[in-house]
Amino acid sequence: MDKKRVLVVDDEPGIRAVVARMLDCDYTVLEATNGEEAVDIAGRESPDVVLMDLMMPEMDGYTACSMIKGDQATKKIPVIILTAVGHEFNRKFAEEMGADAYLTKPFTPQTLKDAIAPLLAGNS
Repeated sequence: MDKKRVLVVDDEPGIRAVVARMLDCDYTVLEATNGEEAVDIAGRESPDVVLMDLMMPEMDGYTACSMIKGDQATKKIPVIILTAVGHEFNRKFAEEMGADAYLTKPFTPQTLKDAIAPLLAGNS
């Protein structure tokens, strides 16, 4: 059986590496360094889920999430926001942009897997 594919979007290489290590046993991990790359890769690769940071150069996570959710080809891809910003306003705004879940850093590998699993179950 092919592994599900997770796109990790963060401008910090260290964060991408940590998240990839948490997930690479269970998933094929794709990486993007900003929102523009994320929208491009989501369109080309159709990952099973996107893990998106909010604060990034080029294009932020809100805009990228909105673009992914606004495109017929990618709108069904679940997007989980991963951010150090835990304010309720940001959570609500992310949901309005179409985010399916919202996790604040730091998080444990289990918390991350628990956020991904139900979205993949509904997406298969």
